[in-house]
Amino acid sequence: MRGNIFAISETPQTGELTEEILHYKNVRIKRIVSSDQLERDTFCQQEAEWVCLLEGSADIVMDTQTYHLQKGDFLFIPPLHEHTVTSVAKGTVWLALHIYEEEV
Repeated sequence: MRGNIFAISETPQTGELTEEILHYKNVRIKRIVSSDQLERDTFCQQEAEWVCLLEGSADIVMDTQTYHLQKGDFLFIPPLHEHTVTSVAKGTVWLALHIYEEEV
């Protein structure tokens, strides 16, 4: 498998575009491209997640703390931890690794 993480066709006007880049055993890797118009959904996932901003900026609230992420910053989100993206710059590109306990 080969590709380019920055080969993005468009930035969405609202929400996010999510593309699964790799699914291997208990790991899923996704590229997410965000608009600056997001719903303020709170997530609480069964799996662990590691996110890295490749472009742009975002604010994530987790455990009552706000994390201000810029290009190059990463954050580990343990399983069953509520987190909310409260703001994001248009065109922000995320690399997200979802790590499951068992093969999915």
